[in-house]
Amino acid sequence: MKTSKRWAALASALVLTGVLVSGSVAVSGDENDPLVTMSYLDRVALPKVVSQVEDNMVVRQKELEKSFADQVAKYKAEVNGAVGSQGGQSASFTLVTLKKGQTMALDVGCELMLRIGSASVSAGSGPALIDTTTGGSLSSGAAMAANHLYMSTIADRVLKPSSDTVKLLVRGGYTVK
Repeated sequence: MKTSKRWAALASALVLTGVLVSGSVAVSGDENDPLVTMSYLDRVALPKVVSQVEDNMVVRQKELEKSFADQVAKYKAEVNGAVGSQGGQSASFTLVTLKKGQTMALDVGCELMLRIGSASVSAGSGPALIDTTTGGSLSSGAAMAANHLYMSTIADRVLKPSSDTVKLLVRGGYTVK
């Protein structure tokens, strides 16, 4: 009889444990359950994480777009300032028109090409300009040849128009007076 009482006690304990286990499984997966289940991860935790990441990504993307737009605007302003000023520095050629009586002082490294009219260059020492088209040089007081590319390699080179209007393509620093 003792064994049958033991078996009965064991059976009732198993039934009670089964009821408790099945009851806890039925309500698992909510925020109050200390165990994390796959259903909780799939339905609650992961969607929250994904939503937060997407929100942060949108905010960061807007910050980067604004920063990029500001940098582009700054660069455009710098380029326009350099190209648009008479006497500026430019990576591309600028069309410059001189009238008789005006002068153009050339910075070192300034390149120019006479397109229309006639002009001469004055300098305190020789050579006045380097003719990169022929590989020669131009002396002080000499006339420039049309469509030749010249370069100022020494400071204090001044271009003087000989005709009423002179048109030049210029790249580099210069000052018109």
